[in-house]
Amino acid sequence: MEREKIVELKDIEVKFRVRDRDLTAIRRVSLDVFRGETLAIVGESGSGKSVLTKTVTGMLENNGRITNGTIMYGDLDLTKIDSYEEGSYIYEKNHDAWQQIRGRKIATIFQDPMTSLNPLRRIGSQITEVLIHVRGFEKEEAKAEAINLLDKVGIPNPEERFMDYPFQYSGGMRQRVVIAIALACQPEILICDEPTTALDVTVQAQILDLLKALTDELNIAVIFITHDLGVVANVADRVAVMYSGQIVEYGVSDDVFYNAQHPYTWALLSSLPQLGEKGVDLFAIPGTPPSLYNVIVGDAFAPRNPFAMEIDFVEEPPMFQVSETHFAKTWLLDPRAPKVERPKIVDSLHERVMAILGGDR
Repeated sequence: MEREKIVELKDIEVKFRVRDRDLTAIRRVSLDVFRGETLAIVGESGSGKSVLTKTVTGMLENNGRITNGTIMYGDLDLTKIDSYEEGSYIYEKNHDAWQQIRGRKIATIFQDPMTSLNPLRRIGSQITEVLIHVRGFEKEEAKAEAINLLDKVGIPNPEERFMDYPFQYSGGMRQRVVIAIALACQPEILICDEPTTALDVTVQAQILDLLKALTDELNIAVIFITHDLGVVANVADRVAVMYSGQIVEYGVSDDVFYNAQHPYTWALLSSLPQLGEKGVDLFAIPGTPPSLYNVIVGDAFAPRNPFAMEIDFVEEPPMFQVSETHFAKTWLLDPRAPKVERPKIVDSLHERVMAILGGDR
C-alpha cells in the first residue's frame, strides 16, 4: 500500500548570520514525512536536528534564513512564507498563513513542558483555550473535550485534575498535558523535540509508549528529535542520522540499528549506555564536530573517523543506496573502497539487545 506523504523537504539549506559571518546549520537536506509513521532524527547536540524541524514550522530565529530548497506541504511551499517587517501587509498575510499551519496542522512538543505551560493558569483552561480558539468549541463542550484529552494521555482523575495548576503536576504529568494541548488542535504532524530528556527512565518509557499508542490511534505523523539512539529503538519506524547539518544515514529502524553502514552511526551505537558492561569504560566519540562557519571539504566526520580514507578529506561522498529502504553517505560503500570490520559491539548489537529485552525484539 502506498504511503501518504504529508511533507517533502528537498535540498534544504539554512544559514544564520552571527557576528557578521554566515553559519551554515543545514546543508542540502532532503526528507519525506509520511502519515502514520514515526520518523526519528538522531545526532549529537549541534548536528542540526531542531533547526531542521523549525524550518517546517517557520520558527527559525530572526538571524536565520532558508537559502535553498523547498518544503512542500500539499501544494504549499512553506519556504515561500517569508518574514517581512512587522506591520506591513505582506507580514500580516504571511503571519496569518503560519497561524493556519503552526499548531493546527503541525504541532510541537518541547523538552521542558514548563516552557509551554503558563504557571499562573489552571491546566484545564490552557486546554480549553485551544479548543475554543482553534476548533470553535463552546465553553462547556470544550471542558468535556479537555477532560477527555487528559484521560487519553493518561492523567488520573481528569475531572478533578482539570482545575489544578502546573506546579501540582509532576514533570511527566506536565509533559502529558503538553501532549494533550498539541492533540487538541488535531494536527497532521507532531514534532517531539527531545520530550523525554528531562524525565527519569520509568516516566520516559511511559511517555514513549503513550506517543506510540497515540500515533497508531490518530494516524498522524510524528517527528521525534533525540540524541539517544536507545530511545529511538522503542518508537521509530524510520531513522535519519544527522551530522554537521547533513543526513549521513537513513533507513527503517532495523536498517540503522542492525545493519548500520556509516562510521558515525557505528560510533553512536557503540556509545549506547544501555549496552555498557560493568568495569568497562563507555565508548566516547573522539574529537569535536567541525565549525559550521567554514566551508566543509570532504566528509565532515573524517577528522573523527578511524576508518577515514584519503578521499574523505578531499571529496564529499554521495548518498549510496544500501537497499530499497536504506541509504548512507560514506565512501566505504564505494565498490573501490577497502573492506573494513565494524566495531564488535555494533556487529553483536542484535544479540545484545535481545538479551536486554528478553527476546522481545
